[in-house]
Amino acid sequence: MAIRTLILLEGHRSIGLLYIKAAQHLGLHPITLASDPSQYGYLSTEGIHSVKVDTSNLDAIIDECSRLCDTHNIAGVTGFTGADESIYIMVSKLCRHFGLLGPDPASIERCCDKFVQRQFLAQADVSMPAYRLASDLIGAKSSAAEIGLPVIVKPTVGSGSCGVRLCRTVDELTEHAAYLLGRKHTSHSSARILVEEFVQGPQYSAYAMGNSIVGICAADFGSPPYFVYRHFSFPAPLSNHEHERIAHMSLSCLRALGLGCGPAHIEFRWTNRGPVVIEVNPRLPGGTAPRLIQLAHGVDLVTEHIRFVIGEEWDLRRRHSHNAAAHFLVPDRDGMLDSIDGDRAAAIQGVAEVKFYVEPKSPILRTGDYRDTIGHVIATSPSPAQTEAILQRAVDLIEWSITPYPPLGQ
Repeated sequence: MAIRTLILLEGHRSIGLLYIKAAQHLGLHPITLASDPSQYGYLSTEGIHSVKVDTSNLDAIIDECSRLCDTHNIAGVTGFTGADESIYIMVSKLCRHFGLLGPDPASIERCCDKFVQRQFLAQADVSMPAYRLASDLIGAKSSAAEIGLPVIVKPTVGSGSCGVRLCRTVDELTEHAAYLLGRKHTSHSSARILVEEFVQGPQYSAYAMGNSIVGICAADFGSPPYFVYRHFSFPAPLSNHEHERIAHMSLSCLRALGLGCGPAHIEFRWTNRGPVVIEVNPRLPGGTAPRLIQLAHGVDLVTEHIRFVIGEEWDLRRRHSHNAAAHFLVPDRDGMLDSIDGDRAAAIQGVAEVKFYVEPKSPILRTGDYRDTIGHVIATSPSPAQTEAILQRAVDLIEWSITPYPPLGQ
């Protein structure tokens, strides 16, 4: 009898194992297809079935899945991304090829190109930052002059804040634009960049499954010019009016982009003109968001996403109403991680999780994006103030040591 199987394209350091465990709980046999399975330590630690295959090559993935079909009943396909959103395009095309439930490839492709995404949102009158597309330094400078400094400069393709930078001066703009235009920032990007208005205000993310808004999270970044998440709190402290406006705009974004099949999250800034859409992502976010939602509302988005993928009825009903928050650990220097210890933090009542992404004796090399985070702490309680107090106490107890690299030439 064929084994009922869930195919996972690539893995993920924070939510990959959650998908593995949820699939197994649903009676599925998870198989990870990855270009380099060894980079996902949990696969070997947990003894998970994995296959090495070029996940940038659709034909290679189709061939491997066709081979697996001889002994496995593929019930569904999903996947993860790091700096490159192309995996979701592969997932959608793979689902289409095998007649499985999944998003429309055209919708995913238009969403993953940030300029095309902005064009579709503009047609739907969604509030966004002013933006221009540039393919050379002259265009980048003229775009910044039209919008007004400071501006955000980013590649048109990518995720995890890779290549995203705040440029306050013409010199900073020139340097960063030249860097992005001078090389392919990812293997699937072209020499095009976005120059955008720097809108300021509190940051929020709305999480959707299908056409339902599951909740809204508040977020904080570290210090500019980079945008590395440092803190999440769920649910966000919003008035009913603010919540309704963000939820309404989120659904408008999904309609404009042809999404609404599976998970998505929409990033906002709340400005003096109300919510402004920063980005729409056609996927469940990595990091801590799924865990926060489960702790705060009892909704397991990972399990419900898998239920959707395999054609079962999902359930987004809230089981309770708590508060949950996460703090990311971000080093302040490059060097060698000598040690890291979270035992005392994990022992505090109300701490739900202490997780490190790196092992001692690992090199630390900051890049100004999601890869700078080396771990997180999650806390939960009945009230926001209590949750933040627990979280701060736990973070203060995390101990790590980094030996800086010697200066060049020594």
